[in-house]
Amino acid sequence: MKSAKAMTIRLSEEQAQALETVANVENQPVSEIIRAAIASHVANRTKDPIFQTSLRDRIQRAQRLLAK
Repeated sequence: MKSAKAMTIRLSEEQAQALETVANVENQPVSEIIRAAIASHVANRTKDPIFQTSLRDRIQRAQRLLAK
C-alpha cells in the first residue's frame, strides 16, 4: 500500500460488531475489511451512469467557475 491517510469513522454498536465479526471470520484486520468495502463501493459508483453524469456536471460547473 502506498502512503496512508488516517481517518476516523463513527459506527453504531451494531455496525461495529458486524464489522468485527466479518474481520474475525475472514481472519483479516478490520482496517482491511473497511478498505476492501470502500474500494468496492467506489468501483461500483464510478461504473454507474447516473454517478458519471453527476460527476461530469460538477466538473463542468467547476470549469465555468475557473473560467470567470
